[in-house]
Amino acid sequence: MSKSPAAASINSLDDVKEKLVPVVLGGDILGYSYVREFHRVYGINSILLATADVKAASSSRFCDYRVVKGVDQEESLISYLMDLGDELAAKGKVGILVGSGDWYARIFSQNKAKLEHRFVVPYIDFDLLDQITQKERFYSICEELGIDYPKTWLFDCADRDATIDADQFDYPLIAKPSNSARYHYAEFPGKKKIFEVQTPDELRAIYHNLQESSYDRELIVQEFIPGEDDGLRSVTTFSDDEGNLRVSCMGQVVLQDHAPSAIGNPVVIRDARVESVVEQAARFLKHVGYHGFANFDVKYDPRDGSYRFFEVNTRPGRNTFYLSLAGVPFVSLFVEDYVLGHQIPVTVAGDPFLYACVPPTVVRRTVKDPALRDDVLARYRSGMAQFPLFYEADSLNHWFWAEVTYYHQIQKFKKYVWDTGGRQADAD
Repeated sequence: MSKSPAAASINSLDDVKEKLVPVVLGGDILGYSYVREFHRVYGINSILLATADVKAASSSRFCDYRVVKGVDQEESLISYLMDLGDELAAKGKVGILVGSGDWYARIFSQNKAKLEHRFVVPYIDFDLLDQITQKERFYSICEELGIDYPKTWLFDCADRDATIDADQFDYPLIAKPSNSARYHYAEFPGKKKIFEVQTPDELRAIYHNLQESSYDRELIVQEFIPGEDDGLRSVTTFSDDEGNLRVSCMGQVVLQDHAPSAIGNPVVIRDARVESVVEQAARFLKHVGYHGFANFDVKYDPRDGSYRFFEVNTRPGRNTFYLSLAGVPFVSLFVEDYVLGHQIPVTVAGDPFLYACVPPTVVRRTVKDPALRDDVLARYRSGMAQFPLFYEADSLNHWFWAEVTYYHQIQKFKKYVWDTGGRQADAD
């Protein structure tokens, strides 16, 4: 049983509706997904903390949206949360902390002993989080368990005098930081979430820029797994306090965002389960004793038919709303496990779905595979496509900003894909 001590006074759904207050960190799509799902499933409103006014979230009538100075700095955030926890407790309420990024997961985990006296904190202990989010450690565990992963090299960015023999590799390559939380603070020209490297000079420049920045962990260089966006897979899991897989869902990425600051964020996902991949994820989770939500990034390798694991996110992924679309309201897992202390039944979230953050014209003009494109467009026509910001119960003001966000994707794809030589087919 893994009921949080902070939730001792909550023992029924009526208690949840009366006493539980979701405290959401971050105003992005996942932040709003928390807000809408806590309202849709339990009829409760959230407090959402952000660094800026993101209209698609701040316009919601189901959250108390607060722009908090310093909420992206650990000391300021923890101080604010301690005061907020006291404020909620004085009203007979219990907060549950949920965040929309790796940085928040790390801060909640690192400060869990302090925070969990005031909040439900549904994140793993920091020792485990710090271990498996270091990508070099993640890959060593994959090696131990026989889980496929891309060929990988590591280069220490803390060593300011080190050089990189960039001529030893075949190109293109993928380059990315080993520690996304530390990378959050780094500032340098041309910063991207992930780099697709075409030449040795590009790789040398990326490494040099990281050495000159505040980033002090490893640069990961990986072989490029061929294929379009549709080779990517997303695996979302929830495990009990003994590391046993309780809920699983898997999707095929149809399209990713191609804006430099958002590369790697899927914008269209459809259901596509591969049992052997889910089994490998379950094996990893059991091996490390993982409890709660995890999200694995995987890619199909057409060269040998394998599925290669890239990383594990120690939190719900940005697109976890697709779990709700597949039949399991994702916020219910937090409530059932951490708040009510119930054992969650083993469940395959397998309803057909289309998670869609872009209008169908983006799919029509961008997806290269005709069969995939036709299937996805048919799902739009049938009404299956769901954008998490489109919540019918929310305000007209929210709907306006949600539509602005949705249709702005056309402009983004035009700028970063179609006008740069990407596919732009004639409208069907």
